[in-house]
Amino acid sequence: MVMEEPRCVPIPAGWFLMGCEIGQDEERPIHRVWVDAFEMAACQVRHRDYEAFLESSGHPPPPHWRDADFSDPEQPVVAVSWVESSKYCEWLSRQSGRRYRLPTEAEWERAARGGRESDLYVWGDEPPGAHAEYRRRWGGTVTGPLPVARAEPNPYGLFDIGENVHEWCADWFAKNYYARSPERNPTGPDAGERRASRGGSWRHQIKVSRCAARSSIPPQFQYADYGFRVVRDL
Repeated sequence: MVMEEPRCVPIPAGWFLMGCEIGQDEERPIHRVWVDAFEMAACQVRHRDYEAFLESSGHPPPPHWRDADFSDPEQPVVAVSWVESSKYCEWLSRQSGRRYRLPTEAEWERAARGGRESDLYVWGDEPPGAHAEYRRRWGGTVTGPLPVARAEPNPYGLFDIGENVHEWCADWFAKNYYARSPERNPTGPDAGERRASRGGSWRHQIKVSRCAARSSIPPQFQYADYGFRVVRDL
């Protein structure tokens, strides 16, 4: 397959309030953060995007690669570890001549909020069960992620942000990091045992996460509700 660069949308530089007072302990304290401008892929990395990487690099496919519930070319690729997602970014950077990487937690939250500072979810404060678009997409029985870009994007033009699959972030994860996070362009702790991830997934009872919700797993794990989205330096 031919490598296709992802369509990216601009995320403007600016201050925003990171975290949530009504969330888990690791989402507190709310703190003011500056993030430099960058570009983020409008969609999660798809099965067919990752196939081009596998064919070009000879890298072995992840689990569930040919499973009918996960192999639609337009579905996000799943069961890719943090290590493998980083290798994909390195490959895409070499192929394109531009630097692609995983987003930091701060970049991801800034992008997911879409300029709406205090909203709990991408669409606002309305709970998922009362939100018509959520019910339309996730009201039935699901056995895998939905094809990307089938719903309305957020105000920055990002599709499926906060739902479909958990998205790897670049940072190591620490529950108390917000208490000592730098004010400008935080990148997480210097070391750790788990890598941060953001967003909800098709496998959870509630399939969308609040903008500020944090999660993490060890970087070598390959779960069928984990995928990723790339960002591009300006």
